[in-house]
Amino acid sequence: MKLEGRNSLSAPVETVWEMVNDPEVLRLCIPGLKELTETGPDAYAAVLNVGIAAVKGTYRGTLSIMDKQAPTHCKIVIDGTGAPGAIRGEGIVDLEPQGEGTSVTWAGQLQVGGLVAGLGQQILGSIGQILVGQFFKSLEQHLKDRKGIA
Repeated sequence: MKLEGRNSLSAPVETVWEMVNDPEVLRLCIPGLKELTETGPDAYAAVLNVGIAAVKGTYRGTLSIMDKQAPTHCKIVIDGTGAPGAIRGEGIVDLEPQGEGTSVTWAGQLQVGGLVAGLGQQILGSIGQILVGQFFKSLEQHLKDRKGIA
């Protein structure tokens, strides 16, 4: 399944880059992420609790940030399993200046197995879009908090 989109954030590219490469910010912004433990350079063990439809459950796996071209490009790879099934995904993130802010273009492929796979592409795509939307909303709030904006 393919997911893609574009989001605007109210901070310069360098600030957004710093935040999306900060494990603590990722832990706070990725919906349901309970643990993110560094296992090597740009590699993490992760525990994620998802509570949407039949995708609901705890997943354990890895998150890696690769192909870094600071401050504008990276590839994120996730791999996890849980009672509802298995998830493997790869996504490309590109940042570019947009006035005083940043335009984030993202595209990825998600493969699922187990009970989760039975949901169908349309439902999984909708769930993926919801989770990505929650991530960017949370990231924008952290950027505002960092700048002292309510």
